[in-house]
Amino acid sequence: MTFKFFISDRGLAKESIHLKIENQSGQPLFNFKTPLRICQEDWDSKKQRPNNIYLKCYKKINTKLDALKIRLAECIEEDQSKGKLSSQRYLFKEIKNLCSKEKEDYPKDSLLCFINMYISSKQEYICQSTYKRYKVFFNFIERFEGFTAKRLYVNSMDGDFIRRFISFGKEEAYSENTIYRTIHFIKTILNFAERKGIRTAVRELDIRRERQNRIVINLTEKEVMKIEKVKVPRELQAAKEWLLISCYTGQRVSDFMKFNSDQMKKVNDRVCISFIQQKTKKEILLPIHPVVLEIIKRYKNNFPPKLSATKYNNHIKQIGRIAQLNESVNAVKRVGHRVKKLIVEKWEALTSHIGRRSFATNFYGKIPTPLLMQATGHTTEQMFMKYINPVDESHTISLGNYFDKTYKESYFGGMAAS
Repeated sequence: MTFKFFISDRGLAKESIHLKIENQSGQPLFNFKTPLRICQEDWDSKKQRPNNIYLKCYKKINTKLDALKIRLAECIEEDQSKGKLSSQRYLFKEIKNLCSKEKEDYPKDSLLCFINMYISSKQEYICQSTYKRYKVFFNFIERFEGFTAKRLYVNSMDGDFIRRFISFGKEEAYSENTIYRTIHFIKTILNFAERKGIRTAVRELDIRRERQNRIVINLTEKEVMKIEKVKVPRELQAAKEWLLISCYTGQRVSDFMKFNSDQMKKVNDRVCISFIQQKTKKEILLPIHPVVLEIIKRYKNNFPPKLSATKYNNHIKQIGRIAQLNESVNAVKRVGHRVKKLIVEKWEALTSHIGRRSFATNFYGKIPTPLLMQATGHTTEQMFMKYINPVDESHTISLGNYFDKTYKESYFGGMAAS
């Protein structure tokens, strides 16, 4: 059956959203006027949903529309299995009931029910960013259910689901990274369901992913020094100092922006900073780089004034523009509610994470990797390597210098010996 949502064009401030249900031959089965209302200019007649499904009020409407398709399809199929026809009155009662609910109820063995159970079980152990990521996965799956008008159950998912889910994700312009991370999250949920005693087809979900060329943007050592020397307006000075601090400590903005003098301590006459990473809950003891020590001295043995993450992100872009970081780079930028690969000037690609990546890339190969991982808080080298720019020019130049050195030693040394 097919579900078609539409609104009438009567010129009212808000129009009711209507629903027409057709059979496979296109013959109308039911027509309903739902309690949901929306402005004409905010409605996408082609996609049959609000234009901006990420705006809070319209996200709620779109979720209701998806839920209506699933519930009505279930009601009609249940009646058909009993050999009877669904009544208009019965289905409209279901529509009114669902639209009036503040919160959706998910069946016991459904995938979304198990996701809620899993998130609840992890609530005390995960940070806010991980929780938000789980909610992105949840909403993605919920929208897929609305698209198919069919509920996903943990004990009936098969390999065909992967193909359909990837196709839907691409159609909705989700990034490949989000699509595959969601699928791997679903596998985690199915394993969670198996530990609860429910048999699933998790081992049959074969996920092959083409190797992606990662886009890792970092500041080179020369660019960091350029920023250190550039003069900026007074209102950008604090952001400049924090940017340098991040490049020489390798920490996330959620950690370095909370640095204070109380965290500093001496270890064998070396000034260090001791803190617990917000994301990983790992205890870090980090020796303070001489550049950072100079900044602390300028602020009378303290750190620069704190900035919000939003202001910091905005200010470091301005600093990058003043420092003339104009090199064209491939970057992933958010456009609306999706990320896209674009070619931009480097200063436009600066974000709060640039310092962490720059620290990892600039010191990689010069400092033993285990020591760098201890500083960044990475548990595995595989995760740490994701921060390294694989085409960093300074490493290429160093390799070239070694080629020259070994060539001279072997060639000219051999001539002298003969």
